[in-house]
Amino acid sequence: MHETPKSITERVFHALLYEFFAITLSTPLFAWLSGTEMMRMGTLNMMISAIALLWNMVFNAGYDRLIQRLQWQKTPALRVAHGIAFEGGLGLLVIPLSAWWLHISLYAALVLDIGLLLFFMPYTVAFNWLYDIARARYLAK
Repeated sequence: MHETPKSITERVFHALLYEFFAITLSTPLFAWLSGTEMMRMGTLNMMISAIALLWNMVFNAGYDRLIQRLQWQKTPALRVAHGIAFEGGLGLLVIPLSAWWLHISLYAALVLDIGLLLFFMPYTVAFNWLYDIARARYLAK
């Protein structure tokens, strides 16, 4: 099956929809799990979302240039390394922010970040799967 290419407008819509539902679903969950007030956790989640969007653009632009310059193939091992490097870099940015914003230790912020990773793995799969189904139905009309 041939997939219709996504426009820049659709890519922005997809990213914003992804982040909207991520914040909507994760804020009450992590506020409850951490005993943090909803507004404080929601604000942190919005800051993390903005950082993640910017980090995604910066990191992937650099990553694409690097693999092009070195003429590397996107093997499964390189894709795993890409994911680890991306999440590691994002963690270096958001763990200190979380610790500062929530007035918790860096260790507690690391545990929170691991919880976010565990949340986002199934969320990302489910969101993109449902988005693809909805998109296919929309384009079929």
